[in-house]
Amino acid sequence: MRLPSLVSFVGFVLLMAGTWCPLLRPFHLFNMDVYDLNRPYGMVILLTAVVGILGVILNHIQLVRLTGWVGLVLVLVLYVAAFMKVHTSFSFLPFKSIAGFLTRQIAFKWGWYMLIAGPLVALIGTMFKTSKYSR
Repeated sequence: MRLPSLVSFVGFVLLMAGTWCPLLRPFHLFNMDVYDLNRPYGMVILLTAVVGILGVILNHIQLVRLTGWVGLVLVLVLYVAAFMKVHTSFSFLPFKSIAGFLTRQIAFKWGWYMLIAGPLVALIGTMFKTSKYSR
C-alpha cells in the first residue's frame, strides 16, 4: 500500500472512530456521541467513512477525494447544528442570565477534533503526487 493511501486510510478510520467519541457533555452528567445527537446522520457519516475506505482499497483516488470532501462537509454541518442547538436550547427562558448559565453547562468535548481530523487527513492523503511507476 502506498503512503498516500495509508494516510487516507488512517483519515477514514479516524472519522469512523470519531463517531463514537464524546462530542457534548450536558450538565456534566453524561457524554453524547454522534449517534446520541442524531442517529441517521451518524450512520451517513459512518457510511461515508466506509465508502472512503473502499475507495482506498480499490485505489480510486477520485472516490477517496470525493468522500473526504463529503465527510468534511457533513462534520462541519453537524458542528454548526450542534452549536446552534446548544445556544438556542434555553431561549424560551425569560431571564437571559439563567439561560446563559444553562447554556454554559453544556460542554463541547474532544471528539470534535477527531471528527474534523479524519476527513482532513484523508484529503491530505489524496494531495500527494504519485509516480506512474508506483503501484
